[in-house]
Amino acid sequence: MRRGLLQTTLDLFAPVVDKSTPKQPFAPIPSAQEAPDLVADRTEYRHPAANRTLQLPGALVGFAFKRSKRRSIGFVVGAQGLVVSAPKWVPLAEVDAAVRSKGGWIVQKLGQSQERLAQQQATRVVWQNGAVFPYLGQPLPLVLEPALHRAHKGGLVIDNSLRVGLPLDAAPAQIRAAVHKWMLLQARALFMERLNHFAPQLGVQWKRLALSNAATRWGSASTLGSIRLNWRLLHHRMAVIDYVVVHELSHLRYMDHSAQFWATVGSILPDYAPLRAELRSVVVPKWDD
Repeated sequence: MRRGLLQTTLDLFAPVVDKSTPKQPFAPIPSAQEAPDLVADRTEYRHPAANRTLQLPGALVGFAFKRSKRRSIGFVVGAQGLVVSAPKWVPLAEVDAAVRSKGGWIVQKLGQSQERLAQQQATRVVWQNGAVFPYLGQPLPLVLEPALHRAHKGGLVIDNSLRVGLPLDAAPAQIRAAVHKWMLLQARALFMERLNHFAPQLGVQWKRLALSNAATRWGSASTLGSIRLNWRLLHHRMAVIDYVVVHELSHLRYMDHSAQFWATVGSILPDYAPLRAELRSVVVPKWDD
């Protein structure tokens, strides 16, 4: 089997390309196939668009396979399952062999993805009177109070609960929009305060703050001094928020993740490692439908 055709997402294996054998076309992939020697297994992961199935260590995996213009075989493990892509000239037997060679890694990532999806489902907020969502690491109950509509349209925290001026029969989308607007206001005010607090300590100046709604990125920084922070950080506790703020401000000194960069982060937050791990492990509510 030619080596160097394997490239994994979220992995650290570098591809090695063998150019000694010319590329040859192969027929399009058939519809759903299963290995003839499948062994029954209690654990099964199946992508909704699965068209190939293999028995991997510890699990039966149905994955979506597609041809692409890429130069190597690629793996992507997402919420729906495993997607494998390969050039048109790579035979199916070689694709299956590549999947099997990374079987342990694939099953591990699929398990982690399913566990995270279950956690996200558990944290989903039902937008109604009495709903509870995390705010600065603590549960914050939501109370609908029509009397607050004129005086405090954006919401008001009273007795450790968020009071929003909406009727008790307000639609879930209307409630969510009101809370979202309140969260954006809180995020901008809090992030600016923390940026101004840490920037002098790091000897940097930030120029502009933008709020982000990215699905997987909590923050970013540009050489022009622009900082982007995800407003959903407000679900995390203050120590974690401070880590992200310091992280992005440190990029104004080092636009990489070099040893100097992490030393800069550590000069302000010596215990940043557990905060970084907490940011990655704690699941916050999804706000999309």
